[in-house]
Amino acid sequence: MYRKILVALENSPADATLLPHVTALAKTLGSELLLLHVADGFAARNFNQLKLAESEEMKADREYLETAAAKLRGEGLTVSTHLALGDPPKEILKTATGEHCDLIAMASHGHRFVGDMIYGSTIHKVRHETAIPVLLVRAAKKSA
Repeated sequence: MYRKILVALENSPADATLLPHVTALAKTLGSELLLLHVADGFAARNFNQLKLAESEEMKADREYLETAAAKLRGEGLTVSTHLALGDPPKEILKTATGEHCDLIAMASHGHRFVGDMIYGSTIHKVRHETAIPVLLVRAAKKSA
């Protein structure tokens, strides 16, 4: 059913909630995983236009993706990675379509109105602009 699952990683604690769900699903269905992180800092958003060098943040994001992929490969999964640059919803949609993904998996933070206004809503944009099924996993709440 889901041959290739795009897993949108944030390089945040939310990923620890998302990855076990996606790992179990991929093992059950024999799915390939595509781990995607969208770097969206100044250097990432202007990388090509200004011909910038890769920032330390981008290098850390690439290393994060490779570390996560290596762990999943160690569990017997087929995993590839992609570090995209720019606007997260746009890049998630473009990558999912371009890579022929059957499912987009993302962590949800449960923001409401003000939180969405402050942080934006990547999930809102992705789910309204794609025909690909979207799996949302609620991120664990932060400890007080």
